[in-house]
Amino acid sequence: MTAPHTAPEPEDIRFADGAELKEALREVDYIADDEFAVVVHLATALERPLLLEGPAGVGKTELAKSLAEASGRKLVRLQCYEGLDDNRALYEWDYAKQLLHVQMLRDRIGEKMAAFDDVAEASQFLAAQDFGLYSEKFLSVRPLLEAILSPEPVVLLVDEVDRTEESMEALLLEVLAEGQVTIPEVGTFTARSAPWVILTSNDTRELSPALKRRCLHYHLGYPTPQRERDIVTAKAPEVEDTVAAEVVDLARTLRQLPLRKSPSIAEVIDAARAAVVLKSTGVAVSSQAAVRDILLTALLKYTSDVELVRTRLSGDQPFPAEVEETAPAGPVERVTVASRPANTTTAVFRGHGGRDRGGIGAGRQGRR
Repeated sequence: MTAPHTAPEPEDIRFADGAELKEALREVDYIADDEFAVVVHLATALERPLLLEGPAGVGKTELAKSLAEASGRKLVRLQCYEGLDDNRALYEWDYAKQLLHVQMLRDRIGEKMAAFDDVAEASQFLAAQDFGLYSEKFLSVRPLLEAILSPEPVVLLVDEVDRTEESMEALLLEVLAEGQVTIPEVGTFTARSAPWVILTSNDTRELSPALKRRCLHYHLGYPTPQRERDIVTAKAPEVEDTVAAEVVDLARTLRQLPLRKSPSIAEVIDAARAAVVLKSTGVAVSSQAAVRDILLTALLKYTSDVELVRTRLSGDQPFPAEVEETAPAGPVERVTVASRPANTTTAVFRGHGGRDRGGIGAGRQGRR
């Protein structure tokens, strides 16, 4: 007799150290610095949730997606929002399926009840029956329970956890601390393989100490100029290195201003792609400032921010005198913008007519 075929167990890929994890992430176009890669490796090795806090658009959510891709794990995402409750995060009962089950049992129940002349006896009989309505087959699985029940290793992304109420944080604690979910009517489900848990927060409110205590914590800020250029060229290979560098320089200048929303990495990538499109389509513009204003549509999302930037770039108001920024691992970076707002913010547009090898008009020879 031939033995029944069994599917092979999903491979659980592990990383030896931070350097190996960093390289694996780079292969899927996620550029992490050494310190951050070590922290992520520790979270996976210790099987501890990793809480990433920082401004929107710096790669927190993207890390979970890239980590899942690099490790071959399934990505399970819980998108948090105000009003999220356990019915949307953990599980809920499928009432339609339960009702159909009761309707199928109705005739059999009627036959059994016919044997009782006394209503009290009939009621006692019904109360003693287990109709199987509260069993696993009637559960509608939501992301947290899905991560626990998954037969394959998963990366669980709890995105924007700061958008929920503190009561929702309490529901997360059992999953984060013990890798399990308890359903009172059924029992406790323990994860078949420990999920790698990534929580993200945009710092809109302070998270509870109980949640933070169960996690490794890392504040993810904007990348260094070199790493942001690497990110742009990795995500958009058609963008020349010189154009990427100049768009990044523009974005970093804008981030020094009191904007409602600073340019995210994704928006910098969009602006760099827009610069390439402007060059390739030969769009006629009246001035460098006009091209700059076109690209600001990719970098800025509020009218008030656009007006502020145009005022500052026109020279009517001074820029911050000097900004120092220290990279997570490396020397101090110094960006001086007070004496060169025009050069800093319009260098990317100089080559629009093909006259400057370092700008948009540069050919492919401008790449490294």
